[in-house]
Amino acid sequence: MRTVWAPRVVLGIVLGMVCAARVPVIAAAQAGPSSAAPTDSPTALGYSAKGADTCLACHGMDSKVTAIFRSPHAQPGNPRSPFGHGGLQCEACHGPGGAHVKAMGMKPAGIVVFGDHSVTPVSRQNAMCLSCHRGAVGHVWPVSAHAQNDVSCADCHHLHGTNDPVRAQATQATVCAKCHAGVVAQFRKPYHHPVPDGTMSCSSCHDPHGSFGPAMLVKETVNETCTSCHARMRGPFLWEHQPVSDNCLDCHAPHGSVVPALLTEQPPILCQQCHEAAGHPSVPYGPQGLPGGMPNPYLLLGGCVNCHSRIHGSNSPSGQALMR
Repeated sequence: MRTVWAPRVVLGIVLGMVCAARVPVIAAAQAGPSSAAPTDSPTALGYSAKGADTCLACHGMDSKVTAIFRSPHAQPGNPRSPFGHGGLQCEACHGPGGAHVKAMGMKPAGIVVFGDHSVTPVSRQNAMCLSCHRGAVGHVWPVSAHAQNDVSCADCHHLHGTNDPVRAQATQATVCAKCHAGVVAQFRKPYHHPVPDGTMSCSSCHDPHGSFGPAMLVKETVNETCTSCHARMRGPFLWEHQPVSDNCLDCHAPHGSVVPALLTEQPPILCQQCHEAAGHPSVPYGPQGLPGGMPNPYLLLGGCVNCHSRIHGSNSPSGQALMR
């Protein structure tokens, strides 16, 4: 008979004390591949005879293993949990462990090992997780950038224990930084979104499991993603600034910049990438038309924005030049 042990009993195993009674598990088929015990004998299909009890005989002293009894994966009262009524316990995720036990743990022998330096192919690791979490992850995962680069669920998620750092806003960026070092450097620039402060997370803009938008954005376009927070820039405006309606990234660096407002360049240089200087006082030259003299007063401080302050768009009847 396979058994489920409460967390206190697990500690009793570790310390050699029995402090609670076993709760029997019915080895009957349940809906869902990860929580279902096969209709045939578990041992006949390669599972260990006593489930988690067999695993804890060797792994009971490992705090990283026993931490699972404080996680949602080991809730005896939850039928969707691997340790729920009729579940396969540890083997619901790690696969049949009979051969592993017979090999005295000297080799995996078919066991699914999660995380770094695992000999189990990433596709098999993820398939085991998706057998239960397909609905939460969504159907875009197979074509996402993470899946295409063989990122496993365990590379980001902490599977044992109560706290999963990647799911907490304050600590998520630390997990993402393990791979995205270049983005971390951008967030160290003077002007950036408040991700390092913990008031935003990477998933505020990106869906790590994949999306229909570029760069796995939570919306289908860059502008839809940005205006989900910056609603006053959404428009529509009577007089629109073309790059604003086209792509926010034409002017802004989303992760960080050395220029205020996360601009990619300092005005008027930024503006002159599209607007020619001829016939307009947009070049910071001196009175003789040569560099080095007194700069044009129209271009001090805010540059073009000194006059064209409604840079994202204007609803004024006289706002064609985005000045009001």
